[in-house]
Parts: sequence; C-alpha cells; structure tokens
Amino acid sequence: MSSIPTDTILVAGIEPESITDGPGVRFVVFTQGCPHHCRGCHNPETHAFSGRGTPMTVDELYARIVADPLVTGVTFSGGEPLLHAGPLSRLAKKCHIDGKNVMVYTGYLYEKIREAANPDWDALLAETDILIDGPYVEAERSLAIHFRGSRNQRVFFLSERGKEYKDRF
Repeated sequence: MSSIPTDTILVAGIEPESITDGPGVRFVVFTQGCPHHCRGCHNPETHAFSGRGTPMTVDELYARIVADPLVTGVTFSGGEPLLHAGPLSRLAKKCHIDGKNVMVYTGYLYEKIREAANPDWDALLAETDILIDGPYVEAERSLAIHFRGSRNQRVFFLSERGKEYKDRF
C-alpha cells in the first residue's frame, strides 16, 4: 500500500446512507486490507491488500459525504481502517468541521493502539468520537447488542460529541 498517495484511501466499498453502522444516518467507508482475518467476518472481500479496492482521495470522499444533507455521521470500517489512519484522520477532521460525528471500527484493542505510539493511529483516535474495538469473534456473535457483531467488542466514547450517543449503545 506504500504506492498509494498520502491523501488516498483504498476503498473496498461505500454505504452512503446506513442506519446499521452507528447512530443516525451515516456515510460508511469500508477500507481495503485487513490483517485480522476474523472467522465469520461480515466483509471477507476486504481482507486482500492488493488487487482490490478503489483508490479515493480525502477530498473525493468528503465531497460525497457533505453532498447528502441526511448524513449526520461518518463510519470507518473495513478491512482495517487503522491501515489508512493518516488520510482517514484528515477526512475525519473535515467531517468534524462540517458538524458530523466520526465512528471507527477496528480489530485492534484500544490499549494496543495507544501503546503503539503510531502518529497516524493517534491522529485518527484524536478525530474519533466513538470507537468499537476488538476482532469479531464468531462464538461471541450477538444480535442483541447495538452496532457490534460480537460481545467481546467494546465501545469507547472518545469525545463529548461521542458521549451524546451513549444511550444508543
């Protein structure tokens, strides 16, 4: 992925008006590439690191997000969004300026993300309102929990904007 320009995200897919990937009407960006390969993954087509996905710039995605007045938030899912943390952090910052909240799904644990001291990961966390961490675990699958696939996945409200949605989880 090093041949991709720094303001470009390899996108596996987009859901322009989702109500299942976080609270409100959300624009969802599914990134391409994932090291976790969770058994029973909802998006196994996003696992490949090459030969798939569509390169899209931060500006292209932002223009699509703000063009829809129904969208109240943005969700980054995968694949693994942290693999695109630099450009996603810049996209999230633009979305915040426009009044949208930002939610990120990651297969990494929050503690491991913080310990990594990766500047791009830290930048994305700084622009994240709601974080869902942990790999999908098929044996922990539950339809009774909101916005998560398995009971092991945790919700972190990383900003005051994110805390406004606690009652929806």
